[in-house]
Amino acid sequence: MIKTTRKLALFALALGWALGASAQWQWVDKDGRKVFSDRPPPADVPPGKILKQPSASGGVARSAPPAAAADSNARQPAQGGSVPQASGTDPALEKKKAEAEAAEAQKKKAEAERLAQARAENCARARQAKATLNSGQLLAHTNAKGERGFMDDATRLTETQRADSVIASDCAPAR
Repeated sequence: MIKTTRKLALFALALGWALGASAQWQWVDKDGRKVFSDRPPPADVPPGKILKQPSASGGVARSAPPAAAADSNARQPAQGGSVPQASGTDPALEKKKAEAEAAEAQKKKAEAERLAQARAENCARARQAKATLNSGQLLAHTNAKGERGFMDDATRLTETQRADSVIASDCAPAR
């Protein structure tokens, strides 16, 4: 008796599992070919071209012909009941999308603030360097060999021009 009950339960489970496979869509595409899918057709397929669609109970329902569908829709409002229309949006999905957009905007804002801070620091360093170069003091530097040398007028002019270009680019208001 127990083995029979187990077999019957297993058989019922297998039948229930197979119902998911029967949830198939069938429609005629723009080229006139029949398309079979487990996903709904694209939005550009008119409802009259949908041949089969899964019903709410899990089975497959046949789509009514266009004239019959229009007739049944015409009768529904006359019965006094309003049929809820699907909005086409998923509130949870919309919420996740809004959160993702907010996170992306926050990342962009943080990046812009980081760049603005770096520009401000570069501007301050360049102004300090230009003030030092324009002071007229004798400035020492280390050359490529690691030897200490003093800055001549040509090097001072080159460094002043470099500081000016940094000031022009980083001290200007951000666009």
